[in-house]
Amino acid sequence: MTFLKRLFLILINHDKRSLKADDAYSQFTDEELVQKIVANNNALFFGVLYDRYSKMVYNKCYGFAKSKDEAEDLTQDVFLMLFVKLASFKGRSKFSTWLYSFTYNFCVNYVNRNKQRKMSDNSIPMDDAEYRLTEEVPDESIYELKASKLEKALELVSPEDKSILLLKYQDGASIKELSEVLELGESAIKMRLKRAKAKLLEIYNTLS
Repeated sequence: MTFLKRLFLILINHDKRSLKADDAYSQFTDEELVQKIVANNNALFFGVLYDRYSKMVYNKCYGFAKSKDEAEDLTQDVFLMLFVKLASFKGRSKFSTWLYSFTYNFCVNYVNRNKQRKMSDNSIPMDDAEYRLTEEVPDESIYELKASKLEKALELVSPEDKSILLLKYQDGASIKELSEVLELGESAIKMRLKRAKAKLLEIYNTLS
């Protein structure tokens, strides 16, 4: 773990101890905390935000890591970058949805930077013409998939497809929220979802 990460953790842990003296900080909404953090880089308020979402971020990072230690390091990298990039949150979607996407994009970039660790996409390639001919996969079909088999299938789709599928079906993000978070038009989001669902179902049906 780098010196910067250690210093960051010490700062958060120090400020978190001071929170015990005043629990009023925990009453702020995510959006209010973000505004106060961005205004003066307040690590105290960032500690509150860290408490709220460190477990969620760790769980997402763990899906991209090969060990708990790597997941912990990746989690700290996410929060370090979050502290720097927090001003880019404009409040057009729920903060939790924005952070979920932020974490996934960070992890996807992390994986893709290391070619030896790059996650493989074992699905059969399908060009745009094939996608246009593919019938829309009903959402009900996704919800009815067996959990254990679905988890395996999710590991075999690309990180980008996995990200948008989990945002939609696990976090319940709407098309509008996905459009705002991923900075794509709603028609593009619908097409990406259609393609991701087709890939997921294709892989799912090949698993025993």
